[in-house]
Formats: sequence, structure tokens, C-alpha cells
Amino acid sequence: MCGSFVFSIRQLSDPITPAEDSAVETPSKVTKQEFLDKIVPHAQELQQGYGVLPSIIIGQAILESNWGTSQLAAEYYNLFGVKAYGDQKAITLDTKEFVNEQWITIKGNFRVYQSWDESLDDHTQLLVNGVSWNPQKYEKVLTANSYKDAALALQEAGYATDPGYAAKIESVIESYQLTKYDH
Repeated sequence: MCGSFVFSIRQLSDPITPAEDSAVETPSKVTKQEFLDKIVPHAQELQQGYGVLPSIIIGQAILESNWGTSQLAAEYYNLFGVKAYGDQKAITLDTKEFVNEQWITIKGNFRVYQSWDESLDDHTQLLVNGVSWNPQKYEKVLTANSYKDAALALQEAGYATDPGYAAKIESVIESYQLTKYDH
């Protein structure tokens, strides 16, 4: 419940026009393949630098942002539902959380980024560095031997309140054969 991220059902079911991840950011409609073309190369670079499986990064980005079309991803370049704390640039949006065995809608403060690459970088740094109160919070994600282990580690660490989060990530990875991007 105190996780740094929130799985947002509303954002998954409410697609809008996504924005281009380029020097001049302009809205346009992206296909699933265009979304992959934009984030896969950077996800692979992040694996080389930090060891996070691209299938996990890409699977989470798809799940959390609905292929980059959620309001949070399209307008604010936040692909992962990263919450904002302190003086971080933020936007307040409705989000769903699973609390006391039921889904509730709350207002959440989410980080605002300048690009999808910046969102990918920050997400990876969160996994690598954890949070101020627990630097090892996502250590098992980094040391996982498979995407299934990494997805379960994300759920167990409290990345999202959704009790089916790991299964949903696994389903996305398997449906779109995202392990082909892992090295």
C-alpha cells in the first residue's frame, strides 16, 4: 500500500492521443510497434548498464501506460505511474488502488517528465536505488533470473497495490513475446 508506484486501471482503460518522444514533443497517434520502436533500444541500454530485464521494463510500460496512450504517459511522459514526493514536478490525477480487498479511487501525485527516455531512466534508478526508507526495496527485481521472478519481486516489493500485478506483467510479456529483447 505504501509502494512508490500505483497501478492505474483508469489510465489503462482511458486512452488518449500520445505524445512523440523527441526533441520537439508533438502529439500524434502511435501504434504498438511504434511504441516498441521508441522504448526498446533504451530499455536494452538500461539492461546493459543496470541489469534490469528489458522485458520487465517494456512489460511494465505497456501495462502502466496502455502503450503510451494513458493521460499520464501522453501528456506527462510518465510510463510507469511513478509517484511524486517532496518538491518533484507533479500532476495530480485520479488513480485506482486496491485497499482492504476492494478497488478505490484516490487522487495521486505523479512525476512529470520531459520525455519517455527520462521516465525509463528514472524507473530504472528507482529499481536500482530503491527508496529513501528502503534502498534494497527492488533488489530482487535486479537479481531475478527470469521475467517471472522479476514480476513477482515487483509485486512482493509493493510496486503496485493490484494483487494480480505480477500475473498481468507476465501476461503482457508472453502475449507480445517481449523476452526477445532480453540479452
